[in-house]
Amino acid sequence: MIGRLQGTIIEKQPPEILLDVQGVGYELLLPMTSFYNLPEINDSAILFTHLVVREDAHLLFGFATKQDRTLFRELIKTNGVGPKLALAILSAMSVDEFAFAIEREELSKLVKIPGVGKKTAERLLVELKGKFANMPKADFFVKMPNGSHHDLDLSTPNYEDDAVAALVALGYKALDAEKMVKRVAKPELTSEQLIREALKAAL
Repeated sequence: MIGRLQGTIIEKQPPEILLDVQGVGYELLLPMTSFYNLPEINDSAILFTHLVVREDAHLLFGFATKQDRTLFRELIKTNGVGPKLALAILSAMSVDEFAFAIEREELSKLVKIPGVGKKTAERLLVELKGKFANMPKADFFVKMPNGSHHDLDLSTPNYEDDAVAALVALGYKALDAEKMVKRVAKPELTSEQLIREALKAAL
């Protein structure tokens, strides 16, 4: 199992990056909450990873923090939640926000995430409520938010089309993704800022 990688970012196309580790290029899929915190292209990055092995592909997922990876692993253990849906959940909410929504049983917030229907949201509440408090702090320490937790670093200028493509990759329909981006679009916003604002507005 590949648990952690340190290397140079060669390419960035939300939600995927190419990381050069001593001459070997690793393709990693990242939730947007981790993507926001990435350094610039050609800079060094450290990512915690989780490998998903399927019959048709080996998929490597990357995370800015161990807490993000822990939540991802808990999500994919939930019946009806695969890696793609777990990625969409982590892109829509930070670890703190998701844990808070679970503990407060905020079903209405969960069903706004693409791919999370009412049954899946109810299953998440049943299987994960109370679970975070019992995890070791080193792996999963959640501070209940008193306000908005959108203090993520942003970088890498790009285009509105890239923001739409990233939302489609996260599970949104193309038409819905276009509407989401247009609703928050401003000339000064980067693609990552557009994605972030679109996801915030969707919740």
